[in-house]
Amino acid sequence: MTAPTVQAFINFSTGPSFAQAMILDTGILGTNILADAAAVIVDVSDQINAISIQRGRNAQADQFQAGTLSLRIIDQNGDFNPQNVSGPYYNLLQPMVKVQITATNLGVVYPLFSGFITNYLTTQPNNSIDTLNYTTIQAVDAMRLVQMAQITTVAGSSAGDLTSTRVSQILDQISWPATMRSIETGLSTVQANPNTATTALSAAQKCELVEFGAFYVDASGSFVFKNRTTTSTSVSGTPKVFNDNGSNLHYFNADWVLNDVLVYNQASVTPTGGTAQVVVNAASVTKYFAHSYNQTATMFSSDADALQYAQAYIGSRAETSIRCDALLLDLYYPDAAMVLAALELDFFDPVTISTTQPGGSILTKTLQVFGVNYQISPNSWRQTFTTLEPIIDSFILNSTLYGILDTSVLSY
Repeated sequence: MTAPTVQAFINFSTGPSFAQAMILDTGILGTNILADAAAVIVDVSDQINAISIQRGRNAQADQFQAGTLSLRIIDQNGDFNPQNVSGPYYNLLQPMVKVQITATNLGVVYPLFSGFITNYLTTQPNNSIDTLNYTTIQAVDAMRLVQMAQITTVAGSSAGDLTSTRVSQILDQISWPATMRSIETGLSTVQANPNTATTALSAAQKCELVEFGAFYVDASGSFVFKNRTTTSTSVSGTPKVFNDNGSNLHYFNADWVLNDVLVYNQASVTPTGGTAQVVVNAASVTKYFAHSYNQTATMFSSDADALQYAQAYIGSRAETSIRCDALLLDLYYPDAAMVLAALELDFFDPVTISTTQPGGSILTKTLQVFGVNYQISPNSWRQTFTTLEPIIDSFILNSTLYGILDTSVLSY
């Protein structure tokens, strides 16, 4: 069995799209983009020395972070010297040039990262043993672009917009292509846009919070918005099963942890123009001490909506149990089904992980994928999935929304 083949492409065209341009009477509909000149896309796959990619959700911040890439390439000819007038990329090397990493397995291409170059770092050999010159390309995904884009008004928005509608309007405001979005219909509404200066990222994340949803950039470079049905335990789909006894998918290591990092037992949630809605789980405070959660200037449509959010949040976070924080896979291990699963798994996909303990007891948990880290070199491919409990427990969420939550343990 051979490991997947990794590819690295640098796209010197302007704009956010990673696709090759389609000139009139040429190209492939649905694949290429319409333009008046072909994009300058170069394949540097044969120069790869090491790749490090990090994408995913910060569990404590309750938000997805900007994905990052470090691509170290062998640069023996000084191709990535911006002052090399005879170099192939002279006058093309600029910050915010696009870069994309893909993997091919059994003829299928999987995106691993799509983003924008922030740095070119050149390393010269400093001894007689190391005779290779390296250029390390550092990049971030489009989350950084929405973080840098300041907005005030949001055209077409109004009070009562669905969270998904508002996210789409925010992306429209910064002229993000409609073809580079995957927006699930929201199930909650937001206030009118406050018309105060903020970043597009902050505005979208306020919708994410109201929805109990998720807002992030996927591996192909598109913005994704997930509603609370996807982010809860009601998510459908058969989990990929990993264990250490050889009966299912193989893994290299699993990190199990029991701690209080994700415990919250008192919350204060305040809508813009509204009143702080405070919820406390006294039993959890007695057991774990106070773990406070605070959200102000939120976009909830009413105090009642903010209260339901606070109830559901504390209901889901007041207790904790052992979990598997990280699942490490070795894609050079001869397990074709595991390699395929590693490439196919995406955020919010369910996985079941089992680890045999000394004495024969077993740790097992079904969780969701929330992040991925790739460490790839010519002779190694280690891939780590961050796994966590769902953002919100669907039973508690539905019980709150339909007024059947047991509030005997809560105080206000």
